[in-house]
Amino acid sequence: MSTFGSAGERKLQGRCGTTKRAAAFYQNQVLDYLTDEMYAFIARQEMVFVATADAQGECDCSFRAGLPGFVRVLDPKRLAYPEYRGNGVMASLGNILENSHIGMIFVDFFHSTVGLHVNGRASVLENSELAGRLDLPEEARRDLALSGGRKPERWVVVDVEEAYIHCSKHIPMLRKIEKTIHWGTDDEARKGGDYFRVKQAHQDQKSGPAVADGDCAAPESSSGGARVEPGGSSGGAASPSGPA
Repeated sequence: MSTFGSAGERKLQGRCGTTKRAAAFYQNQVLDYLTDEMYAFIARQEMVFVATADAQGECDCSFRAGLPGFVRVLDPKRLAYPEYRGNGVMASLGNILENSHIGMIFVDFFHSTVGLHVNGRASVLENSELAGRLDLPEEARRDLALSGGRKPERWVVVDVEEAYIHCSKHIPMLRKIEKTIHWGTDDEARKGGDYFRVKQAHQDQKSGPAVADGDCAAPESSSGGARVEPGGSSGGAASPSGPA
């Protein structure tokens, strides 16, 4: 049986007096493979949060979503998730190329309010590489045959090292509201546009600080320099959606 938990975890457990409680959790709730119940849980999920880091340990946490079961369990020690068309940055995949460690958490906000952690080592496979695997489940082969925005561009395959529950006590129960998903779209409005006004912030930086009334300043052309304050539009919480 694998020894779970890091040296840092164990050091803090000793300092905080939780060693016995943690040992019970490792023994009773942590495995290095996926059980049938975990398989069924993953098959119901429409989203997963993914944490990666580059070779220097600079971290990134991202979000992946699809139809229920879009993350495919290949066998008890491996799973795979598709990479759909996104913004082209490749932040998670770039990290994986430098550092294969990956942390995933599936959270069921709509039924059980339970989460599932899956940690392990990741690799990036092109569609042709995944298709060449003789043990590939039929569901994944159907994914490879899709067209349009739901066709995966490539896959991340994860070798499972740890799998364990995230308890439900602090997970809210949410109500799902239907939303039309525009898979793989490049339409800025459907992707959320400049929701956080970052483009405007960059423009403000280029044009320099606004000049307060009464301050002396050199004359400017009519096209330059005026600061535009962000508008006051507001929105509710976003429904789960596909990659940006």
